[in-house]
Amino acid sequence: MALHTAPRPPAPSRPPSRRSMLAWAAGGVVGVLVAIVVALGVAGPSPAPAPAAQLPAAAATPAAAPAADPEPIPAGLPLSTTYTTIGGAPRDTAATATDGIVVHPVHESVIYDSAGGRAIARIQPAQFGDVWLPVIGQQPGWVRVLLPSKPNGSTGWLRAGDTTAARTPYTIAVHLESKRLDLRRGNDMVGSWTVGTGKASAPTPAVRTFVLGAFRDPKQKYSPVILPLGAHSPTLDSFGGGPGTVAIHTWPTDDVFGAASSDGCIRVPSDALDHLTGVPLGTVVLITDD
Repeated sequence: MALHTAPRPPAPSRPPSRRSMLAWAAGGVVGVLVAIVVALGVAGPSPAPAPAAQLPAAAATPAAAPAADPEPIPAGLPLSTTYTTIGGAPRDTAATATDGIVVHPVHESVIYDSAGGRAIARIQPAQFGDVWLPVIGQQPGWVRVLLPSKPNGSTGWLRAGDTTAARTPYTIAVHLESKRLDLRRGNDMVGSWTVGTGKASAPTPAVRTFVLGAFRDPKQKYSPVILPLGAHSPTLDSFGGGPGTVAIHTWPTDDVFGAASSDGCIRVPSDALDHLTGVPLGTVVLITDD
């Protein structure tokens, strides 16, 4: 998600030479993202695409199978995006870091409620650029992933052969009570900052989620980059015309840090945002009540 030139997370059997472009048409996420016009996820004041953001490389993993031929998509399956609700999606209740494996669907793929179970949705390779989803479980030939759709904590199973895998070394932890954000690379603390969180009427949800995208909105001046997550406001179904997506962004005044005053977004100091724009998509974000 870094805004400098960098290769995207590579397929395990290929060198890290391909790039992941995350183009958002300006966005409407919870917090203070205002004036949105829908565009496959988060949209914004202008229908013109925002400048593309690029991901840094993630380390290749050795275990992913070669991509399989696309299987037929059953009629009527909803598309899993930040705008949609997937009924019957298993819920994630964990609040722990993963081993960093993330997967990218290489073609439109069926999402199941269990390994080899019932088809509940479909997901496409791109929403705001390439889609990268954190793996939270595995069975032979299958991966369980966090989804970007409602309700919060939605998960599903993908055929491993429909994906390519990479690894992110980072974990982001947001502590709601203490209003701290910690960024770790493996066991090493990269940085810890006091942040702003959602107010009582629009709280930031406590959930295990992930970095879904990155975009610039030229119509606002409060944050040079906005990082939407795969989480949604528990009280706002929409915000400014968008889907009520929780995001990480900065703010022009320091009084919001250490305060619960946003509409659910996580407001971070500018130096924190500088570090966070260097983590790959799919990086797990642990939002906890402590």
